[in-house]
Amino acid sequence: MSPPGKPTAAAALEQSPAMDILLQTHEARLRRRKRMEWLVFFMFRSAVAVTALALLIILFFMAANGWRAVTWTFLTQAPRNAMTEGGILPCIVGTASLALGAMAVAFPIGIASAVYLNEYARPGKILRVIRIGINNLAGVPSVVFGLFGLAFFVIYCQFGVSILSGALTLGAMSLPVIIGTTEEALKAVPSTYREASLALGATKWQTIYRVVLPAALPGILTGGILGIGRAAGETAPIMFTAAVFFTPALPSSLFDKVMALPYHIYVLATAGTEIEATRPLQYGTALVLITLVLGLNLTAILYRSRLRNKAK
Repeated sequence: MSPPGKPTAAAALEQSPAMDILLQTHEARLRRRKRMEWLVFFMFRSAVAVTALALLIILFFMAANGWRAVTWTFLTQAPRNAMTEGGILPCIVGTASLALGAMAVAFPIGIASAVYLNEYARPGKILRVIRIGINNLAGVPSVVFGLFGLAFFVIYCQFGVSILSGALTLGAMSLPVIIGTTEEALKAVPSTYREASLALGATKWQTIYRVVLPAALPGILTGGILGIGRAAGETAPIMFTAAVFFTPALPSSLFDKVMALPYHIYVLATAGTEIEATRPLQYGTALVLITLVLGLNLTAILYRSRLRNKAK
């Protein structure tokens, strides 16, 4: 012990000017870090606010200009009188058929591809090349997929301009998104789940089918939500493969031509005979399309939330 009245070495260090300088420097660094943290989070919040504001402005603009056109007749009848009157029922049915058909094609193929890439494929150059190709496909313009669908499904496979050609084209366009989100969902499943299942005597396929996929299903549905939203709102791919200018009859088979909401809006706004007269119908059709996409997404989101609650 130090003699009474004599400061210890630690106390002397605390009272030294060097320690004061170190403390002041440390406090200054903390203040700078806090300011930087506040600035970065402010930028993130601003980006979210701008995105939400843009979405609200678009929704308000469409609702303000199109709600008067959305009536029961508008939703349940076919267009007539050079599409200046009547409704959009064939367009709604055609859009729903194409979107659901695209998901029926892309969802199982995308999930199977992601399972192979994440669970079976060996890391190496070939796997990196495949992932680069998938990422590049996600950035390809939709009109390129439309030309591919025209050349391959419509002409080469002789499916013609039909729901089948359009659904296959939209499914091919949605594949990169579904594969990417499914693979990320599979990676998020803890490896201990797999190890415990294998330790209990399950095969690798049983582990994937009964343990990994159910645990990753909420994340997989996120890819489905993104895919179906994109498929329902695309114009370029279907204008070459499935959609036509006018056909009042509802489709009865996969080889029928259809009207679709995105292409119908394009036709009314650019190629119609009475563009100004159909302006309310254009806004009304756009409002119905937005509502349809939001409804499909909301249904999938609610189902995903239900699955997450069950998992918890």
